[in-house]
Amino acid sequence: MALEEKRAWIMAVVTVFAYAAYLIVVLRRASSGPLVDVPYVTTLLWTVGAAIVASIVLHIGAAIAAPRDAGGKDQRDREISRFGEHIGQSFVVLGGIAALVMAMAELDHFWIANTVYLAFVLSSLLGSIAKIAAYRWGFQAW
Repeated sequence: MALEEKRAWIMAVVTVFAYAAYLIVVLRRASSGPLVDVPYVTTLLWTVGAAIVASIVLHIGAAIAAPRDAGGKDQRDREISRFGEHIGQSFVVLGGIAALVMAMAELDHFWIANTVYLAFVLSSLLGSIAKIAAYRWGFQAW
């Protein structure tokens, strides 16, 4: 397995676990009241920070485990990376539009922040899945 494919797997797994941890904490806190009253900011920041640290550590570990693969990206790796990033960015755009509409409708900050966070999660996940699929089942450059 190419190092770049390993990195895509790492991003997908870290993204899923971090968002699941966030949801578990927030939903447990909301069991006794409305969701918009849950203190979510600290939890969001901690899960995003932990995901970044975990991703960095796991990327370093993957590079150490396969030192001969760590040095180079070939043309195919660059094209797959660009392909995955372009696909993933669609959710950032959709999340930004949704957050803008929510802000104009003057919805609670809780919903706006969680929409943006979900957009980033879906962007990372979809981009990683696209990269993994390209490595596993082939990639046709346009």
